[in-house]
Amino acid sequence: QVRLVESGGGLVQAGGSLRLSCAVSVRTFSSYAMGWFRQAPGKEREFVAGINLSGSLTYYSDSVKGRFTISRDNTRNTVYLQMNSLKPEDTAVYYCAADILGTGRAPEYEYDYWGQGTQVTVSS
Repeated sequence: QVRLVESGGGLVQAGGSLRLSCAVSVRTFSSYAMGWFRQAPGKEREFVAGINLSGSLTYYSDSVKGRFTISRDNTRNTVYLQMNSLKPEDTAVYYCAADILGTGRAPEYEYDYWGQGTQVTVSS
């Protein structure tokens, strides 16, 4: 059983920063590409960022490129999302997801495991 637990969400003012973490309970974390997705109220879930197995390749949606950074620590079974220069439109529930032997740029339906999500609210 693979379990993903997100943390680090909260309320922040526009222009501020937050760092999300996703701890993955699995024996072979380095076999999973990881992704961050988000879902705002009334909207479909969307891709935010992805990272490959080793962490050498990262991918971002246009809306967060240059502001967000995804990284992973394979010794700690954890993936991070550093979010800077936050905007009110970044308000959403953020989910991490794991894709076994993936690339980090797969579509949502290819991810095998999902966390429960963490709320990020950016006030104007």
